[in-house]
Amino acid sequence: MTEPAIRSLLFVPGDSEKLIAKALASQADAVIVDLEDSVAPENKGRARDVTAEVLGGREPGGKPVFVRVNAFDTGMTCHDLAAVVGVSPWGVVLPKCESMAEIARLSHQLEALEAREGAETGATRIMTVATETAAATLRLGAAEADPTGRLWGMLWGGEDLSATLGAQTNRDDAGSYTFPYQFARSQCLFAANALGVVAVDSVYVDFRDPEGLAAETRQGLRDGFSAKAAIHPAQVEMINEVMTPTPEQLDWARQVTTLLQDRAVARIGSKMVDLAHKRIAERLLTRAAALGR
Repeated sequence: MTEPAIRSLLFVPGDSEKLIAKALASQADAVIVDLEDSVAPENKGRARDVTAEVLGGREPGGKPVFVRVNAFDTGMTCHDLAAVVGVSPWGVVLPKCESMAEIARLSHQLEALEAREGAETGATRIMTVATETAAATLRLGAAEADPTGRLWGMLWGGEDLSATLGAQTNRDDAGSYTFPYQFARSQCLFAANALGVVAVDSVYVDFRDPEGLAAETRQGLRDGFSAKAAIHPAQVEMINEVMTPTPEQLDWARQVTTLLQDRAVARIGSKMVDLAHKRIAERLLTRAAALGR
């Protein structure tokens, strides 16, 4: 089965039926129902119940839904998984992921629960939040192969990392990420590419700043991210627009693939293109086809 092209992933708290329903009805390509940071400790049990009830009642064939579980060091991961695997989430998001060993550990737990529920083994994908601790960020420089076959994507995040590092802020006066967070972002991008999985750009926390969101989404696309997380439905339309190949980009891609069918170098206007550009063009055309463009 062809994987859907996902440009936007909308976070929503797992303890609110109303907000989950709103997210599922939004223009987001995928939804991340959150059992972790957006749920107060006293509401964790309710969030599991609400998430299972709402996802269990959704129509088949809808948009992909991930569930972000609590990190392994909380002792709640197994409880979260046991509550939601039976309602067939498209994937699970593992926060504060420290290593490939944690991905393997999560995969083993998913395999057992899939067997319990009579689900296809390996049906539940994994996305990690890859840069929430200093150790995890550094380890991304030596990314190992995924032994589970479940890893779908890697999301980088700067907010928890700021807390880990004791930073006052992760952005400069102009609103751009400071160097430590640019480094973490780059580590995630390189690791995702090395592993052949989707690189997901972090949330833009000021949902009342569409210009800033658009600029940051364009920067992510420019650098190689193919999706971006959102924290508010108002951000989704902009992310989808920016992450969708333009007619001009597709015209360029078609020219490149046509010109380089049987040669390694060609000229388009005053610029030379080669096989590296052909790979970029092919990725653009594949993505456009997945989006029905």
